[in-house]
Amino acid sequence: MIETIVFDVGETITRDDRYWASWADWLDIPRHTLSALVGAVVAQGKDNAEAIRLARPGVDLVAEYRAREAAGRGEALDESDLYDDVRPALSALRQLGVHVVIAGNQTPRAGELLRGLDLPADLIVTSGEWGVAKPQPEFFRRVLEVAQAAPTATLYVGDHPANDVFPAKAAGLRTAHLRRGPWGHLWADADDVVAAADWRIDSLTELTGIVGG
Repeated sequence: MIETIVFDVGETITRDDRYWASWADWLDIPRHTLSALVGAVVAQGKDNAEAIRLARPGVDLVAEYRAREAAGRGEALDESDLYDDVRPALSALRQLGVHVVIAGNQTPRAGELLRGLDLPADLIVTSGEWGVAKPQPEFFRRVLEVAQAAPTATLYVGDHPANDVFPAKAAGLRTAHLRRGPWGHLWADADDVVAAADWRIDSLTELTGIVGG
């Protein structure tokens, strides 16, 4: 029985389009160029931040984040960044008595912005606030601490196999691979992903059936 569902953020709760477009604009490079670089580094199993380092060798990402904020061009999130199924799915899950947590690889500022959207979730936290990021095992140990449920009663939902499905499974959690966004589709039918995911879904609204079943 699933008691807690924990959600990834990028391409699970929110679209990443604006995030990468804003970085391209800040770096003064074409948006499609940065998108291509992001795709290339992620397909190689690297951190997507490597795309920025490829575009600007030697860049200090922490300093750039600060400079963007100081210039009034920092991170932004609003209702338009949410996928359409997020509010209905999370609300329905809470009505079923499920403990809903959002925990992904995001900055502390992104955590503030997400909490400002008043989502139907019991807890929203980011890797930047925890000081540890996926796919590190410590991230999923923290997930289990806030889940308030046994690993087998906790379901982690995400689009990225290497960051979400595989490490969550290794930590003993149940897993759902969301076939959404570039990474969700890129590895959707890979044998190891199919084997590791307890469920494969195309919409967050499918989770109510999983809980009910």
